[in-house]
Amino acid sequence: MNLRFSEKGQAMPAEIIPIEKEAFSAQDHTSVYWLGSAGIFVNSRGTNIMIDPLLEGFDMDVLFDSPVAVSDIPTLDGILITHIDNDHFSRMTCRDLKAVCKSYHAPQYVAQVMREEEDLPGTGHNIRETFSVGDVKVTLTPADHDWQNFMPEFNYRHWEKEDYCGFWLETPDGTIWTPGDSRLLEEQLHMPDPDVILFDFADNPVHITFEGAVKLANTYPKAKLVCIHWGTVDAPEMNTFNGNPEDLLARVTNPERVLALNPGEPLVLKKD
Repeated sequence: MNLRFSEKGQAMPAEIIPIEKEAFSAQDHTSVYWLGSAGIFVNSRGTNIMIDPLLEGFDMDVLFDSPVAVSDIPTLDGILITHIDNDHFSRMTCRDLKAVCKSYHAPQYVAQVMREEEDLPGTGHNIRETFSVGDVKVTLTPADHDWQNFMPEFNYRHWEKEDYCGFWLETPDGTIWTPGDSRLLEEQLHMPDPDVILFDFADNPVHITFEGAVKLANTYPKAKLVCIHWGTVDAPEMNTFNGNPEDLLARVTNPERVLALNPGEPLVLKKD
């Protein structure tokens, strides 16, 4: 595992690999790219989807620039947003991609915010609902991340479990699952076997926790684990952001499947 460390000792990716416009073209396989933070870009045989892209305008210092600039993205078939937090729903990124993005999908509340506050064509979905983006079948999976209910400054509404989700993507080349920011749920341990898990391992009580992440990983011992939610935000003191993928190697069954991809480095899936 090739990592480097910030001056403050925070694990971060070794290099940033620019994503060129050709990465958005039709292809005979599916490519999965980590964009940094919890952001993912999937090109499934020419269907281009981003999940929780945070490409600009974050309100905390970051350790590296995005591997692709908003202005260099030629087309997107869909953006999927798991929840309202600004490291997942980057309003600036979503607004600036409006001219090239065909659809926006999120839980009902987040889609409502998209429409009413950002003039984006947000389509709201219920948990366990299924829809399609191009040739990719997408299902919302449950998540538990209602931390705002315990913070007085966010009590302008009651935050429902349904305001947060994960996404299960069925591509021609395999299944990709992001559980989203979530405490570990029993239902998450009884899914079909995914081929790839976009793997949050933040040791934080409103995230999965490190022990919860190990349990999830070992429930699906063949799934590739693309580490997310680490090495991006310059916050070595915050367990939401300061995970080190190397810590997983001694605890995860088949540790070679723990992938600390460099931002912009593709993971290729191809059906045999």
